[in-house]
Amino acid sequence: MNIVVIISANAEWRAVRELYPHLQLQQSPFGEYADLTLDTRRLTLFHGGWGKISAAASAQFVIDHFKPDLLINLGTCGGFAGRIQTGAVILVERVIVYDILEQMTDSREAIEYYSTEIDLSWLGDDLPDAAVKGLLVSADRDIVIEDIPMLIQTYGASAADWESGAIAWVAKRNGTRLLILRGVSDLVGGAGGEAYGNYDLFAARTKEVMRRLFEMLPGFIV
Repeated sequence: MNIVVIISANAEWRAVRELYPHLQLQQSPFGEYADLTLDTRRLTLFHGGWGKISAAASAQFVIDHFKPDLLINLGTCGGFAGRIQTGAVILVERVIVYDILEQMTDSREAIEYYSTEIDLSWLGDDLPDAAVKGLLVSADRDIVIEDIPMLIQTYGASAADWESGAIAWVAKRNGTRLLILRGVSDLVGGAGGEAYGNYDLFAARTKEVMRRLFEMLPGFIV
């Protein structure tokens, strides 16, 4: 298979560069990319950029230029304290873009339009034990503490990120097979966010998450 792995956030890409320091880097309009052989699989690693705009644009660029049989997004997410643990890995089967405010009609219709069910039937049932299928909410914002009760009550969410909603929506519109794995780098709860105001903690946790995701990845693409 022709497999492209999109790495979104800058900290995530830096972690990948440290994991694989001998990559032969090339340049795209969005960032660097390089080929990597992981076990016996040849992958293209692509730095897509952070946030929904970069995520959507880079996903379409990758689909148009690389024509992947499988598009993968690996990255971090923030978890809701008390509902998930740091280090947990979510195999995303549904993603909801929740930061849409529609005041002329109904925000729920717009949110549903940009929500995506990800078909994982091709994976079968024999999956790595470390990953748990689940839902992710996605927005162009870090988790706002006051939003957490609504996100739990409305969507049953346990974690959130910035880019997966845009990537999933674009992949589905193109009919491209998609795999999203997100590891919980930090928790947010009533006491605040453990990485808020502490970027060094986020960077260190990101390195741990990305290392673990690449260790797990061969189990999904054998």
